[in-house]
Amino acid sequence: MAEIIQRDGTWTFDGETVRIVPGGKAHPLRLALGELAVPVEALAGISFEPDRKGGRLRLRLRGGACPVLRAADGRLKDGTDPYVLAVEKDRTGVAVYFVDEVRNALLIEQVPEGPVDRFLLAGPSLPVSGGGGDGTASFDGETVRLTWNWKAEESKTASGPAAFPLARIAGVRWMPSMGLENGYLRFEPVDGPVSAPPKYDPYSLELWGLSKKEYTAVVVAAAVLARLPQARTAVDAPAGTPALTKAPAPAPAAVPAADDHDVLLRRLRELGELHRAGVLTDEEFSTAKQAILSRM
Repeated sequence: MAEIIQRDGTWTFDGETVRIVPGGKAHPLRLALGELAVPVEALAGISFEPDRKGGRLRLRLRGGACPVLRAADGRLKDGTDPYVLAVEKDRTGVAVYFVDEVRNALLIEQVPEGPVDRFLLAGPSLPVSGGGGDGTASFDGETVRLTWNWKAEESKTASGPAAFPLARIAGVRWMPSMGLENGYLRFEPVDGPVSAPPKYDPYSLELWGLSKKEYTAVVVAAAVLARLPQARTAVDAPAGTPALTKAPAPAPAAVPAADDHDVLLRRLRELGELHRAGVLTDEEFSTAKQAILSRM
């Protein structure tokens, strides 16, 4: 098993699943998501990006595999992205080892990098709530509820809190606040989109970006998106989003190639060097060595 423990969170890999647990002081969005389990078949790659303070571990998921990434549509910054881990300078060697372990698994399992036609990760746990600005959104798996605060416009508050079943939702869009532009969480009804701006739309929350917690609105968006029956065609997909291809048939169990043994031997030598250099502790070295020996 490969494991890296940082203040930003903890990542572990057992050869089949990368488990991500956010640190106690992580961004509210990551705390709202909680522990994530990412199967190898959902991964397109992994990298370590070094810098003078240490670096970052970054998982790259296959297109369409994660409802959170689908809902965010590339708008998550590193501090909010659950698939990025800040690595301290004295643990860069462990990060490199972690990358090698995941890459070896992807190679052995012959996981393709292309998109999938269904979510390979479960949506956020229910019930879920989040947002801010002029109200709060919640979802229990059946009904979306928007509760307004005193800052909401009368066009929203006149009818009281809004509640509509999942069957009435055709899609969901999330846009964070950017600069002077307010963001929003917008649910699109099946009878057609509302033309009013989010500020006046009773199907929308307006997000002002005044609090980090407003980012948790994307968790609600992901929970709804993951449970929409039409999620694969995704009316909420932005213009130009390529259609997802049919998921490839599972690859047959891979037979280790002749040079796999040499790769594992090389990893053992590298581990020994990291251990002698003090990068790996005795416990980390022993765990990593046993993992490699078990594969041999």
